[in-house]
Amino acid sequence: MTKHLTGTRKEWHAARLGLLEAEKELTRRSDELARRRQELPWVRVDKAYRFETEEGSASLADLFRGRSQLLVYHFMFGPDYAAGCPSCSAIADGFNGFAVHLAHHDVMLWAVSRAPLAKLQAYKRRMGWAFPWASSFGGDFNADFNVWFTETQQREGLVEYNYGREAPLVQEAGDEGPVAFAATTGTDVATYTRERPGVSAFALEDGVVYHAYSAYARGLDGLWGMYQWLDRAPKGRNETGLWWRRHDEYNKG
Repeated sequence: MTKHLTGTRKEWHAARLGLLEAEKELTRRSDELARRRQELPWVRVDKAYRFETEEGSASLADLFRGRSQLLVYHFMFGPDYAAGCPSCSAIADGFNGFAVHLAHHDVMLWAVSRAPLAKLQAYKRRMGWAFPWASSFGGDFNADFNVWFTETQQREGLVEYNYGREAPLVQEAGDEGPVAFAATTGTDVATYTRERPGVSAFALEDGVVYHAYSAYARGLDGLWGMYQWLDRAPKGRNETGLWWRRHDEYNKG
């Protein structure tokens, strides 16, 4: 017998109508936040960033591929990683389906990581992905957009991530997420957590690139497709530990 609240169809309908009002308010609030994102001042990008892509060396402007808007997913895959972050991988599983739609609506979507291009290409083949993925290896792009930090920053509490200062890294018992995820990428916790996830938006006008928006941490929830579905499932996210894996690892025991 279920322990969850039960009721009649009439009771359910009344409760559902009450929830509907809250959902509509959330939608209106979300629309307002989207407008505010678009109203942020743009910051001209003058640094000459270079990336390695399947087509060769590219500038930030080249990544637009003729569009006026660029979305970059900062994918956690450092040079010392043996495989991409499993959480970033779960998010990126959704990119193939909608990247083509964005590209036909004046928006290019790229993943960018610090690992050398050959590593990214091999992992991309393993995952069966088709979206474009560039390497920023050896450049300042990840550091400048606050998704990579040095050992000194990490050790001395100088990491500025998600618009806030972090305390020095201290690994504690029970840090299941960082420990488990670091192991799946073939690194230690310190190395793993020097890379961070994020999304950044850029605009291109009259040959000039502008930075328009960046979000990190829980600000990426809306991009993580599986959670949008789980939030509508009867038991929600229903998490008691780390349950997700890379999509090709579920049947490996």
